Amino acid sequence: MFTFLHAADIHLDSPLKGLEEYQDAPLEQIRLAARRAFDNLVQLALDEKVAFLLLAGDLYDGDWKDYNTGIYFVSRMGRLREAGIPVIMVSGNHDAASQITRSLKLPDNVTLFPHRKAETHFLDHYEVAIHGQSFSARSVMDDLVRDFPQADPALFNIGVLHTSLNGRVGHASYAPCTLDALKSKGYHYWALGHIHQREEICRDPWVVFPGNIQGRHIRETGSKGCTLVSVEERHVTKVEQRELDVLRWALCWVDPAGCDSLDSLSDLVRNRFEEERAKADGRPLAVRLIVEGITPLHGQLHENYRQWNEEIRAVAATLGDVWIEKVVIKSRKRDEPLQNFTDESPLRALLKAVESRQFEESSLVALVPEFEKLRSKLPSDLFADGDPFQPDADELSALRDEVNELLMGKIERGAS
Repeated sequence: MFTFLHAADIHLDSPLKGLEEYQDAPLEQIRLAARRAFDNLVQLALDEKVAFLLLAGDLYDGDWKDYNTGIYFVSRMGRLREAGIPVIMVSGNHDAASQITRSLKLPDNVTLFPHRKAETHFLDHYEVAIHGQSFSARSVMDDLVRDFPQADPALFNIGVLHTSLNGRVGHASYAPCTLDALKSKGYHYWALGHIHQREEICRDPWVVFPGNIQGRHIRETGSKGCTLVSVEERHVTKVEQRELDVLRWALCWVDPAGCDSLDSLSDLVRNRFEEERAKADGRPLAVRLIVEGITPLHGQLHENYRQWNEEIRAVAATLGDVWIEKVVIKSRKRDEPLQNFTDESPLRALLKAVESRQFEESSLVALVPEFEKLRSKLPSDLFADGDPFQPDADELSALRDEVNELLMGKIERGAS
């Protein structure tokens, strides 16, 4: 019997986004979060005395600013080398051969699969064959699985691949493949990477995305970590998720329907924060608060947004290790904001125009062409995690709702 660890999407030295603007934010914890989570991974490997560690791509977050990122990784691999733990890894889209221009010689316990073709690495002591292939470029659109070798029937076979599989929301479609193609290779376990949310795709054979080891922004909420796999007589006997993250992100939804004052709503928010804090198990918590529902406090929330936002930050501060990433007000005073206006009312026409705007064209460049001039002057590294001029549908919908609420507030004040 032996155990091994499967991790992916480390993104060493990638910044955590959404808290930097606050003076009281845990800047040191934010800056070192990915490294501290990786330290937890290394320590877990040592504590569990695993046979080997698999890293399924995106170890780095693009080219290093200096050699410190590489030196840090090599030093941690040295700890595993001293314990006799080999590390087998592939490069993903963020650390493809075309993305990393600097390099350091890896310790002899680390095996990086080549990008030209799939190869097999044998661990004779455990009767294991590990098959893998790295990315040659940031955007790999070919199905790499086709050229993976068939399983060796005398060994425990593992495939290591950075892939979007058949596609996942929020992730680029890299190295696409199908579950049937993975199954056809006859492997016992597929160690996948690229998708930042943990997902067990299949259990016969095991096909697993472990998720990333540290959430980097509010779209990566919940616990983050790796997968510990136990094997006996060439069969997977146990698959466990192990938490590694050092700072956690959470969405806190609050329904204000039962609150008759902003003070009572603040108390409700405090209770929700305490619930999320308990789930974080002592980790610092970055929260996006979303207040959504019908409430008589609707007007006060929108008119006094800045003051109430600061009050909520103060509530978080009293709890310790809780920081507000953003406060979103999605409350409403009534179900139908147009019902109080006649069909001929110009105010009704204005509100109807705002509510019907769906922003089918999700490009700010298309909406405001002048943005193209600004975008052309920005450095390319600002686009590493996506185009800031291409907000998603939810962001544009929220913007539309805010415009609608501002108009309603002005109309109601003018009518009173």
